[in-house]
Amino acid sequence: MSHKRAVEALNRSLLDIRSNETLMGGAVVVLTGDFRQTLPVIEKGTPADEMNACLKASSLWSHVEKLHFTRNMRAQLYNDTESVATEEELLANVFPDLKNKINNEEWLFERAVLSPKNELVNKINNKVLDVVDGASRVYTSIDTVMASDDSTAYPVEFLNSLELTGVPPHKLELKVGVPVLLMRNLDAPRLCNGTRLQISELGRNIVRATILTGAAKGESVLIPPPPRILIIPHNFPFQFKRLQFPLKLAFAMTINKSQGQTLKVAGMHLGIPCFTHGQLYVACSRVSSARNLVSSPKPKTMSLPILRPADRVSSPKPKAMSLPILTPAYRVSNLKPKAMMKRNKCNKIRQ
Repeated sequence: MSHKRAVEALNRSLLDIRSNETLMGGAVVVLTGDFRQTLPVIEKGTPADEMNACLKASSLWSHVEKLHFTRNMRAQLYNDTESVATEEELLANVFPDLKNKINNEEWLFERAVLSPKNELVNKINNKVLDVVDGASRVYTSIDTVMASDDSTAYPVEFLNSLELTGVPPHKLELKVGVPVLLMRNLDAPRLCNGTRLQISELGRNIVRATILTGAAKGESVLIPPPPRILIIPHNFPFQFKRLQFPLKLAFAMTINKSQGQTLKVAGMHLGIPCFTHGQLYVACSRVSSARNLVSSPKPKTMSLPILRPADRVSSPKPKAMSLPILTPAYRVSNLKPKAMMKRNKCNKIRQ
């Protein structure tokens, strides 16, 4: 879900471009979304900050006309059989016969594994990549700090080890035929952030791919037109830049990244539980029905014994520890010699 300031910035831009003081410059703007999905991501923010970033908290919300869908559009796209899997069978059910069907674009773009966090997504992508036949090519990034004074405090080896959200990895391993996810806007509306592509050719400093989703589906493009692009993360205590292809393997993706995409078969890996509002709803609503959803088992929980009333009655009561009651005479007689001398001295003073 977009931040409310993005819509407010669009309103101000249209006012200036159209020279019209009415809302959105007099233009009709259609906004689509579902507030049951994930809220805007606020780094190091509280739930109150996320609620405040929603469009409902904007002054523009009172001018929005609400329209509701009455028909499940995804349910009309596919009608597949039921599929149930365990954690070990998850990849086999989502990607059956992957070696022979890897070059089938229609089969490839309609399925993916969804998981809450990037840590598990990267693990699944690397596991599926090993199954794909063919030689792999590794593209390493060029990482440098922005300030020369930080070069000694943050060596290149440390920069290469950083795995940040929204930033491509230092070592990008690709094979011909694998699906990838675009992580930057290059040529809207053809190449936008979140567009899925299939690798068709791997060069030394350039990658050719076929677009799998969107209006330009089926077109062959170069990623990127210049040799790689410069990426500067802004959510770090120091500034550094990474020169790398803005691509990431797309056998699996995070639930947040899957918003707005329709899949025929979706695998939901819950090895790590959902951690924010609406994630489970988003994952389940990517497919037309529950029959098209393959899920892994829930995380193991610690089992505790249940104590029945009968067990509590029959079980013997714990023995109470008896403590001696200290009488004044006992306390006086058991004092140490020095303490006795001080006590006698005090009694004489009182007399």
